[in-house]
Amino acid sequence: MSSIVIYFSRSGENYFGGELKNIEKGNTEVIAEYIHELDGADLFKVEPAVKYPADYMECIDVAKKQQQEDARPEIRETLESIAEYDTVYIGFPNWWGTLPMPMFTQLEKLDFSGKTVKPFVTHEGSGFGSSQKDLAKLCDGADIKNGLSIPGANVYDVKETVEAWINE
Repeated sequence: MSSIVIYFSRSGENYFGGELKNIEKGNTEVIAEYIHELDGADLFKVEPAVKYPADYMECIDVAKKQQQEDARPEIRETLESIAEYDTVYIGFPNWWGTLPMPMFTQLEKLDFSGKTVKPFVTHEGSGFGSSQKDLAKLCDGADIKNGLSIPGANVYDVKETVEAWINE
């Protein structure tokens, strides 16, 4: 059984544990790497062609505008197919109640028919928001399993939780 983690993550200035902090690795990327280590899943990081502003407040303003416009920002590299994978982990931070718009850009290009999808989200209190509804549309034809919701401030303390979720 082969698997892949398709994820979006942002390092730099982030809202983390109730305050703004600079982090070297985005919270979602930490979880993606756990999955890679524990399950052997391939990794594919979705990155916007134009980086988000380094300043957190500016970044969330851009993200909100993209969402309001239902934008599909260009991404640096596109994953063309997931045909060789049985399980697809999809990870992202909760931005304004759902996935960051570059994830829409990527996921809309893929055929999820017959795939098992396991979503995970990092957040600071908002959980999945409406992203599960959006994932159901984006991953048409997939068997979407229970998701894993992780507060960003806890990512370095949840490896065992991630392992239990993988094995569900």
